[in-house]
Amino acid sequence: MNAEVYELTIAGPARNALSSALMQKLLEQLREAGGRPLLLAGAGGAFSAGLDLKEVATLDPPRMERFLLLLDELIDALFGYPGPTVACVNGHAIAGGCVLVLCCDQRIAADDPAIRIGLNEVPLGLEFPPKILALARQRVPRRTFERVVLEGGLHAPSGALELGLVDEVAADAARVARERLERLAASPRPVYVATKRALRDGVLDLGDEQRRYFRERIVPAWCAPATKERVRAALERRR
Repeated sequence: MNAEVYELTIAGPARNALSSALMQKLLEQLREAGGRPLLLAGAGGAFSAGLDLKEVATLDPPRMERFLLLLDELIDALFGYPGPTVACVNGHAIAGGCVLVLCCDQRIAADDPAIRIGLNEVPLGLEFPPKILALARQRVPRRTFERVVLEGGLHAPSGALELGLVDEVAADAARVARERLERLAASPRPVYVATKRALRDGVLDLGDEQRRYFRERIVPAWCAPATKERVRAALERRR
């Protein structure tokens, strides 16, 4: 791999679940990457199992708002990263983990039928925050978008490929992901970055009504007792 490439590994407890601390760390690493070609993968045989539900289950409305806004900040930073990005989906990429996959320019999944990829927020009883829904609408093909979002299924890599959640399934996903990144990085960098910016400019911008809906509807719904109970039940199933 070219020494210019920045390899960002999602690494944390519970299959790299996205806690506040981990999201802050990833933001710092994205700033450190500084526009270098970026390869995103997960540590320990998983990509990311999603948001840290243990943390989510403890949050009151002010802390929940900060948590979800931090996730929004991470999405903005990765989706708008000023350089080529490739996700090597080397393990489960569920909910928030799948969101990070969708942020990347290209997405290569390992050919392992045990891996699960998908956006399962609706079955879990979590309404999509506006920015995540805007990202999914942009990155998931129109023909499968409603199925992916409303059905909330978790798919093997072959199924994720059919639905457009990943671009390719490979036996040696790490090698193929590196090859794809090197190919993207071979283009003149200023032109690549300018074109990417033009394609994505404004896609994730939220209007006043959406921001108000987030504060007045999404945050309280994520903090509701029934939601917390479903989150705790999901944690019990994972044990």
